[in-house]
Amino acid sequence: MSMYKFKEIQTIPPAKQLVDIVLSKTNRKTPTVVHPGFKMTRVRNFYMRKVKFCQTTYGEKFGKILEDFPKIDDIHPFYADLCNVLYDRDHYKLALGQINATKKIIDIIAKDYVKMMKFADSLYKCKMLKRAALGRMCTAVKKLGGSLSYLEEVRQHLGRLPSINPATRTLILTGYPNVGKSSFMNIVTNANVDVQPYAFTTKSLFLGHLDYNYVRWQVIDTPGILDHPLEDRNTIEMTAITALAHLPAAVLFFVDVSEMCNYPLAQQVALFHSIHPLFRNRPLLVILNKTDLRKISDLSPEEKALLDSMKNVADEGVYFFETSCATREGVDAARSKACDLLLDKRVEQKVKQGKAETLRNRLHIVGKPAPESRPPCIPTAVQKAKDADAAMADEEEKEEMLEKQRMEELGGAGVYSVDMWKRAQLEDSSWKYDVVPEIMDGKNIYDFVDPDIDRKLAQLEREEELLMKEASLRDDDEVLKEYAKTQDVLDELHSRIRQKRLENKMKKSRNGAPTMRKKKLKAADVEKTLEMQGMDGSKVRGRSASKKARGSSLLGKRKRDATAGSADGGAEVGRVGSAARAASARSMSRMKGVQSEEVAQSIEKTRRKKMKFFEKQGHKGEADRWVPDLKPKHLYSGKRGIGKTDRR
Repeated sequence: MSMYKFKEIQTIPPAKQLVDIVLSKTNRKTPTVVHPGFKMTRVRNFYMRKVKFCQTTYGEKFGKILEDFPKIDDIHPFYADLCNVLYDRDHYKLALGQINATKKIIDIIAKDYVKMMKFADSLYKCKMLKRAALGRMCTAVKKLGGSLSYLEEVRQHLGRLPSINPATRTLILTGYPNVGKSSFMNIVTNANVDVQPYAFTTKSLFLGHLDYNYVRWQVIDTPGILDHPLEDRNTIEMTAITALAHLPAAVLFFVDVSEMCNYPLAQQVALFHSIHPLFRNRPLLVILNKTDLRKISDLSPEEKALLDSMKNVADEGVYFFETSCATREGVDAARSKACDLLLDKRVEQKVKQGKAETLRNRLHIVGKPAPESRPPCIPTAVQKAKDADAAMADEEEKEEMLEKQRMEELGGAGVYSVDMWKRAQLEDSSWKYDVVPEIMDGKNIYDFVDPDIDRKLAQLEREEELLMKEASLRDDDEVLKEYAKTQDVLDELHSRIRQKRLENKMKKSRNGAPTMRKKKLKAADVEKTLEMQGMDGSKVRGRSASKKARGSSLLGKRKRDATAGSADGGAEVGRVGSAARAASARSMSRMKGVQSEEVAQSIEKTRRKKMKFFEKQGHKGEADRWVPDLKPKHLYSGKRGIGKTDRR
């Protein structure tokens, strides 16, 4: 688990983008409209609020940056030196110091301009003071462009660093480039470090984890180190030196005895002697790697002497292991030995520092040694009760026959049935073998069983037998003949019905109900009847004659008058007459089913209103869903208030 949360540092925007963010937030979170009716005190507060809000926003942004980034003097020496190697301690402190100074400058600017706004006597002066204050703040922030860009790069690099815990159990792999450190790490851990056949494939610290002796271990793969003075080493080599200097770990120094790494054995031994002060007070193992390509026995006496010179460097001694990452020979032994040595070293340090005393206080240690023979301790009361039970119980009663033995005695498997109710614990032991009622749908089936079911069943069978005998008596020849005769009569009747239906279908035109015609009266009879009633009957004669005159034409059309004068006058009279007839027809149709003229007028008025509504809607009907939007919100709503950002 990492001690520091470098990955949680927030992104740092560039200077120009930071200015846009703060000014936009100031405009959104503060009022934007000054009405002519505002008093001067309200106008001053309006612009003072904008300046103070801008100052607070800048302070929050810069405060978050100063809080998130680690302080070099407060973090672990390993991370402090690593930051010095990767980012330059002076440049890092200078960038954070510039941000802190700019934060103070912005506070001073806001304080000065707010003080001047208190004495402004016009809206224009307040506005210009606000503009000058925000402009000076933005100018101060824009001068931080280089520092903000540098800190953003540092933030990205810190997020990519491995999460190394300096206080936990650690193994460090070091040595010349291309001697097999990454291959060893890929074998003993779950890491997947890139392995290539050239030098400096690993350019930074890589972290892996393994489990040994029920404890979690971390393994650090360091970049290769060359044998030259400390001031000549580059950044990649200095990361490895930093890990060796500050992490209390077991060191595994790799030596390529095959010299396939393009560095002779003498140079590798020289590097060991040059950095051996970093191995002080640490378990040290020398891994003679790539023994599958060249055995130790194949080395020359000079080379063996070089290896022997490495043995007496450390105070605790140096442990040599012959390994081969290609065949995995000796890898597990080297890992186990390194872990055991580091565990012993850590326990020894805790005892020296007095940390073991706190553990001893939590344990109860008995000073008296344990006896060689430790018989079981049984309480006296328990032993007496056990002896009494043993005396009272008979040996034969104690031995109970097993179900398997009983099954063999009573016929074997398939014949003997196990008694499932033998050990049932009931209130009355005589209930064990009672018939268990069958329950269906929550009801006892026995409650629905009729005790006279056998008698009723026999009675039904007798009735069925009598019915069968009666049916057999009916199936004689006479009955069959009568049935055939009846069937013939029915067939003939059905045929006649079908024939009648077909005839009616063919006479379709005469199927309708007959229309009764009124009897026509003669004109003389009607005239005579009217004269008897005291009325003039000659009009009937004249009307009959005019009908005959009109009906003489083939189409029944009336003739036009031939004269010109009669043509104009006749046309006008005809139009007037036709209009009158149409109006009277409408009035008559409007009065149908209505009590009076007033009711008819009310109905007509309602009809015209409805018709006007439908004409306005076009083809819309009553079934069409229509929700009127008289005031669209996006056209009629004004400025959003605080907390109303869901919709304009």
